[in-house]
Amino acid sequence: MSVHTSTASPKGRKYEDVLGGAREIFLRDGFEGASVDDIARAAGVSKATLYSYFSDKRELFREVTRVECERMAETTLARIDFNAPPREVFTTAAHSLTRFLLSNFSLQMFRTCVAEAARFPELGQAFYQNGPEMGRARMVVYLKLAIERGQLHDVDPDMIAEQFSELCRARLWSRAIFGVQTSFSEVEIDEVANHAVETVLARFAV
Repeated sequence: MSVHTSTASPKGRKYEDVLGGAREIFLRDGFEGASVDDIARAAGVSKATLYSYFSDKRELFREVTRVECERMAETTLARIDFNAPPREVFTTAAHSLTRFLLSNFSLQMFRTCVAEAARFPELGQAFYQNGPEMGRARMVVYLKLAIERGQLHDVDPDMIAEQFSELCRARLWSRAIFGVQTSFSEVEIDEVANHAVETVLARFAV
């Protein structure tokens, strides 16, 4: 059963090179510190080529965020059988989400959006729409199916999705975002993900 449609639109190798260069520089220097010159250099293209795809740095930042979050979502959805029991679906989703939340990309983009929130609120809005909001919407598709099948209680699926996401942030994410801990073992990640699954099943599973 198809539950999503990729929004990616292939535009050629140079376009991908620009995104790759921008990703590298944004992660290294943040939004304000990233220069178009550095992005073009990292991408191996001219500034004219870069501007032929993107009108400004903000548009480029939004596209890098969209593509990366879309890639994570597609990878996760490819692993999920939406006809499987809730435990199996939640377990796959929890492990994927927890790892993504702790990834260097996710952490750096979050820090950048918070740092620039006052001057460029659209950056945070773009990250939210392409990350948490997109993930929530896709989880809701599954939750509605599970509720219809009588596998989950008939509770607001949006709320279930929001709470599930927050459970995957327990313990490790706050340590990561504040730099208290910079690396995490598989055991630590599995513990958070498994507790998220058990908690949501205890509350919502029939």
